[in-house]
This record gives sequence, C-alpha cells and structure tokens, in this order.
Amino acid sequence: MSNRNYILTKDAAARKLHRMALELAEQLNGDDAPLIILGIRNSGMVIAEKIAEHLKKYISNNIQTASITLDKVAPMEVTVSAPIDFTGLHVVITDDVTNSGRTLLFALKPLLNYHPKTIQTLVLVERMHKMFPVKPDYVGLSVSTTLQDHIQVEVKDGEVTGAYIS
Repeated sequence: MSNRNYILTKDAAARKLHRMALELAEQLNGDDAPLIILGIRNSGMVIAEKIAEHLKKYISNNIQTASITLDKVAPMEVTVSAPIDFTGLHVVITDDVTNSGRTLLFALKPLLNYHPKTIQTLVLVERMHKMFPVKPDYVGLSVSTTLQDHIQVEVKDGEVTGAYIS
C-alpha cells in the first residue's frame, strides 16, 4: 500500500461485506420473496455481487443482481441494466460510499412506478454529511470527515481492495 490514509484494508472490507450480508439475511429470515440487489456502477456493483454471493449461503430466496447507471454529478438520468418489474420484490440498493445521500436518493427513481415489498440501502462506507433524507440501512464503516475529505474505494478484479481518505 502507498502513502494513502487507508480506513479499510482488503481483509477488513471483506469482513464488513460478510457482516452486512448476515444482517440482511437475518432481516429477510422466513420471507422468501425474491431479492434484487441493485449496484450503483461501478464500485456499487462489485459490492452487490459480493453481498449476493454471501447471501446465497444463508437464505433460499431467489437472488438477482443488476446495475444502476447514473451520473453522480447530474443524476437525473437513471437506468437499470435489465428490464425488471420490482413489484413484490425485496430491493437492496448498494454503493461504495454515501456522502450527502443524493446518489442513493436518485437511485430510487427507477422503482417509483412499481410496488416493491421492501427497499433498503447498503453502503460500504458512510460519511456523516447528509443533505438528503436518505440513511443507509446497512453500513460497513461510518466515518466522520471534513467536507474537504473524499473517500475512495479501490476495486480490482471484482474485489474491494481497500478504502482511503484523500
């Protein structure tokens, strides 16, 4: 690792993802409605795949993943990688970092024309600078930072390899 101020190593990130999957499995226990995990591209999709991989060991629900694409600076255009009817499904939206809550709020847009059974959010790292009324349901690591700090999550070959403050 370089001179970066790491807040999560690869092993720590893997443990946090496993813990969040267990929390989600516990919450879904006994409810066999299908589950769709929507990962916000790019890092959020890696997290979605990892959560799905862990969940398949603990629950019997049909689990699918799909990606959400949006421009985090101008997020009005939101697309899902596959046509999905979310009615009656458990939906979990995943991202690497939540800052203001804005990206998670806009990621809800494709769900507005449906009636999902539940909608939850999961992030690897949560910053405490909320400007929008969205709070993640599952959080790997909660960090208080200055507004000038940025958190970067590193992903390589489908694995979270670390997170650092820049």
